[in-house]
Amino acid sequence: MRFYLATRFLFPRHFHLRIFTICFVAVHLPLITFIASQAVIGEWEWQIFVPLLLATLAGTLAAIYALGALLAPIRQASAMLREVQDGKPVVDVPAGGRDLAGELLDSVGLAAIATNTRISQLRDAAERDLLTGLRNRRGFLDAAAHLRAGTRATLALVDIDFFKRINDIFGHDEGDLVLREFASRLTETMRRSDLVARWGGEEFAILIPGMGPRDARALIERLRTALHADPIGPNPEEPVTFSCGLAFLRGPEQIAVAMQRADKALYAAKRAGRDRIELDEARMLDA
Repeated sequence: MRFYLATRFLFPRHFHLRIFTICFVAVHLPLITFIASQAVIGEWEWQIFVPLLLATLAGTLAAIYALGALLAPIRQASAMLREVQDGKPVVDVPAGGRDLAGELLDSVGLAAIATNTRISQLRDAAERDLLTGLRNRRGFLDAAAHLRAGTRATLALVDIDFFKRINDIFGHDEGDLVLREFASRLTETMRRSDLVARWGGEEFAILIPGMGPRDARALIERLRTALHADPIGPNPEEPVTFSCGLAFLRGPEQIAVAMQRADKALYAAKRAGRDRIELDEARMLDA
């Protein structure tokens, strides 16, 4: 025990070096004893010393190789734990053997997979709107940040017209139903490559990569037309409509500015009578 504590003091950060030191001394103990006995006797028997030395060296090499194999599961388990700690997904989970080190590796692997799954679930929950299932504002901005630099895109802000009136007259449950149905229609209309999110309240944000505002306007116009042909909402005589503002951008670094411009275009659509789509004319030449 004292010898182990001494090796721990010599190698505080290297568990494998402590084990190697213990094994090294154990393997060399016969040779050390022989050398000491020869020094006391005063004679040197080479025919015994040389084979003993060679056997000791062979035993040392075998011990080094065996220790590397024995410590491999522990190294793998430590690597998986570091990946989990760094927030990286654990992709390759090696199978452990039937010994204690193998059981340790299997346990750490299962714990790493469970932890990664839980982290992914929590991250997804933090970036999703519970009512509509769309991304929330945080999820939208995190995903939009992965847009390639210089990529032309259009940012759309969509606001359901007179939504407060639905909540006031028919109740919040009916208002939630309208939000879910509108989100579903919005998802069906947009492309799979488009990023759709509930920005807040009755407002939705859409990032449309690879498309200028005029083409994006035609795409969203399909939704506006579809809502007139197949309306949603609790009052058939006053179907749900929306207003939309569009702004052009190139790359994720322009999202904040594009959001402001799209917001201005949205309010221009509201001032013009709602149920319409307005473009940010200030950046149309860049599109």
